Amino acid sequence: MGDRRRMNEVMISLDAVSKHYGPRVLFDSVSLRIEGGNRIAVVGRNGAGKTTLLRILAGLIEPDGGTIHRDRYTTIGYLPQDGVRHSGHTVFEETAQALDDSHRLRRRIEVIGYALDECTANGTAVDELLEELKKTQDRLETSGGYALEYRVEKILFGLGFTAGDLERMTDEFSGGWQMRLAMAKLLLQEPSLLLLDEPTNHLDIVSLEWLESYLKAYRGALLLVSHDSRFLDNLVSRTVELCNGRVDIYRGNYSSYRRQRDERRVAENAAKEHRKRVVEETLQFAERFRYKATKAKQVQSRLKRIKDMTVAAPVEKNRVIAFSFPEVPRSGRVVVDMRNVDKSYGSRRIFSDLTLTIERGDRIALMGANGTGKSTLARIIAGEETYDTGTVTWGHNVSMAFYSQHQADILPPQSTVWEIMAARAPERTQTELRTLLGSFLFSGDDVDKPVSVLSGGEKSRLAIACLLLIPANLFVLDEPTNHLDETAKKVLCDRLEDFHGTLLIAGHDRDFLAPLMKKVVMMSAERIDIYYGTVDECLEKQHREQEAAARRHLPSDLGTAPGSSERERKRREAERRQERSRRLKPLYASLQRIEEEITLEEKRRESIEASFADQSTYDKGNDVDELSIEHAASTRRLEELYERWAWCDEQIETIKKTEP
Repeated sequence: MGDRRRMNEVMISLDAVSKHYGPRVLFDSVSLRIEGGNRIAVVGRNGAGKTTLLRILAGLIEPDGGTIHRDRYTTIGYLPQDGVRHSGHTVFEETAQALDDSHRLRRRIEVIGYALDECTANGTAVDELLEELKKTQDRLETSGGYALEYRVEKILFGLGFTAGDLERMTDEFSGGWQMRLAMAKLLLQEPSLLLLDEPTNHLDIVSLEWLESYLKAYRGALLLVSHDSRFLDNLVSRTVELCNGRVDIYRGNYSSYRRQRDERRVAENAAKEHRKRVVEETLQFAERFRYKATKAKQVQSRLKRIKDMTVAAPVEKNRVIAFSFPEVPRSGRVVVDMRNVDKSYGSRRIFSDLTLTIERGDRIALMGANGTGKSTLARIIAGEETYDTGTVTWGHNVSMAFYSQHQADILPPQSTVWEIMAARAPERTQTELRTLLGSFLFSGDDVDKPVSVLSGGEKSRLAIACLLLIPANLFVLDEPTNHLDETAKKVLCDRLEDFHGTLLIAGHDRDFLAPLMKKVVMMSAERIDIYYGTVDECLEKQHREQEAAARRHLPSDLGTAPGSSERERKRREAERRQERSRRLKPLYASLQRIEEEITLEEKRRESIEASFADQSTYDKGNDVDELSIEHAASTRRLEELYERWAWCDEQIETIKKTEP
């Protein structure tokens, strides 16, 4: 069990640990201490050794050098990225096995009960059974075992399982749900150190936010590998970076690490440049005066000074990727129009009577729990999936590029990385293709590798690089970031920010979606809701709606019952003031952001109206129809912004009027 009393005590330490695979050195002479209460992120490029480090800490593999010290009271729980399978039990039974001791005590109580039922007379045997029953019940109560069903169900429901899933056999579930089962068992065991390798890969937005909330309150230490920067930001207070075989440790959350890393690299490059200049100047001085007797002593002194001064190559800076999307015709105003669409798989209804209009320039995030139909809807929009009833109409001049979760699996296995890219865009220069491949971490001999030897992550990166070469004005992407590390994800985000067409992404990576999307389609089992605004604004509104619904089920006089002490009353009032402040803060931020967008859009519309008033617009034969379309789009955008501003302002006023 995690235990706060062991805060700051060393649980596990690595001393000069090294690991290599053949000639490849993953890390060398790495030292690391993990203490009770630590919340640590392990970051680094794909292949840097993050998973290997976790497996060494878990005791699953041995290092090639160095020593590991584990406190004998430390219990370790490890969740791999994938590969866990369960069979032969129901979901509830499999998960409850994590509480073996409680489970064993409950079974013993059942056995004693059967034995007592079979006893027909009082006597020593009955007395002994009753005594054992009492002791067993006491142990079960002390261990919290009577709450077994509640604890199991709480975690399973939080991770997305339903009441109907509890009695289903584990064999029926896909790999992603198998990993959720493995995570549920780990959380139930409550080890003092949790090692989680990409725990968010198989989660939807609902279960991701639940896990984040659960881990915030977790009593043990956490060590996390994840490409979800928002998830790390909200959980960790220390970051360990694996880079070039070494470990660098940073204090603070993930965003703080990135700032410190960039500052450190600037300082390191400056120091290296300085050393380089000193060496060059010293060598020039020595070459010039080496044969001059009066300078010989100075020459030797300066050469001695630089003798041990090594000049390493500067740290690589973030490259600016020179890339532009292929030119394509502009689509019509309406890109996709869906009316009263129904979709079922056998007896299972995915959605019914779905109506959705996608307009040119829309940037839509499809979000919601797994099983609500996000991927199905994306495939229908992309024309990859049929539907039962209703109509789906694609607009004028729409050209579409689609990325599915399994896109990487259809790449030709015998073709090389370079052959696939060159065949996809023969009009692109070799420099352009190599630049794009380099941004997705394919450089040097990597481009000559056949697809058959690539890892799952490498195949995904290649598939996305190919996607960006397709001449399309509509991109439909289904979970594009699942196997991308920080560098590749940022490249994709930057490229899509430059995309001037229409964008629809099904996913749950909040930091990836936040800068890109301006509209959210939130899917649930009951309905589909459309939010205008950013992903963060949508999630905040959803949380407020859930809090309001929860408050409606609470007694109206909660916290003010007769007999409450003055201190208790003041404490509750303080908690309500803090809650009000917490709810107001993101609303004020949204209001300011919307006001800035309104100012920019008003200036844009004024510019269009000035063109209408300018006679030269007509004299030069400019496209007045195009101006009219732009003016109408700007007006619609302003109306949407005014509506969002009014809603935010109304929410602020409503919250401010509540009692403190």
